[in-house]
Parts: sequence; C-alpha cells; structure tokens
Amino acid sequence: MTDTHPTALNLAREEPLPERTAKFFAICEEKLGLVPNVLQAYAHDTAKLDAFSAMYNQLMLGESGLTKLEREMVAVTVSALNRCFYCLVAHGAAVRELSGKPELGEALVMNWRVAELTDKQRAMLTFVEKMTLESHRVEEPDRQALRDAGWTDQDIWDIAAVAGFFNMSNRMSSAVAMRPNPEYHAAGR
Repeated sequence: MTDTHPTALNLAREEPLPERTAKFFAICEEKLGLVPNVLQAYAHDTAKLDAFSAMYNQLMLGESGLTKLEREMVAVTVSALNRCFYCLVAHGAAVRELSGKPELGEALVMNWRVAELTDKQRAMLTFVEKMTLESHRVEEPDRQALRDAGWTDQDIWDIAAVAGFFNMSNRMSSAVAMRPNPEYHAAGR
C-alpha cells in the first residue's frame, strides 16, 4: 500500500481534486503535517468525502457537552472493541496528544477499564461498549446511568452519535484494509 492507495482497493482519487477538496487537504497538511489516509481513501469520490468529513467535523469538532478528549476516548474505545487498526492508531494518537498522557491512550487501546477515568467518563464508556457490542440491549436504565453520572440528554445523543459514527468507520476501514499514516505511531509519546 502506498500513499496513493491507502487501502487494499485500487481506487484512484479524483484528479484534479476539486478546488474545495484541494484547499481542505492543504489545511490538513498545514495543521496536521499530513493528509489523513482516511481522507485520501475517500478522495476517489469527493461527494462521499464531503459527506464523511461533514459528519466527522460536526461530531468531533462541533458544539457538545463532551470535550474533544472525551469524543476521542469514545472513538478509541469503540475502535478497540471492533479491533480497527486504522482508528486505534489515529485516534489513540489524538488521545495521547489531547490528554498529555500517553498511558491513557495506551490503556484505552488495550482495555478501557484499566484507564484512570472519572466516574462520569467510566459511565460514558460503559454505555459505548454496550452500544457497540449489543446495541439491541440498550434500554432506559442504560441512559439513566448516564444521567446519574452527570450527562444530559443532549450529551447522551452526542455519545451515541460519536459511537455510531466510529462503528461505521471501523467497519469501512477494516473492510478496505485502510492503513494509518505512519506519523500517527509516534505522536504524543
């Protein structure tokens, strides 16, 4: 797999990239020092790239009662449960960088239960695990446990939306053998 094929599929990105996509990639390069391979992978169909990016940006960067770190913690926990190599590497790096605690990122990748968490975060990840492994069993007591821990109903929506997005992303990444950018491996260590 090369930079031009960040997945096992032979899908060429649109060339030339539409102006808005080229600008977006330039911003990624400027802010992150790279264009994430997930974006490179979607660049074969810019309509799908736009939809993916809009949803990601709204969930992970938009207004929420969850901090950016807490959203990344959800991403890593879901990805660990789904064994998604791409998201574990990329979002594990984000947890390490945002928290300033490499051990938090490592714990979440391996087993979120061993991580040093607040009771509120522990309730969040308990819900995320149940939603990921057996969503059909989520019931009102599960939502109430989040409320009891201090989450609002809007927060519960956001927790579920982030977990749902990463369950979808994990399945796509695994299905096409998406590989993380090498730079993520050393980030935040």
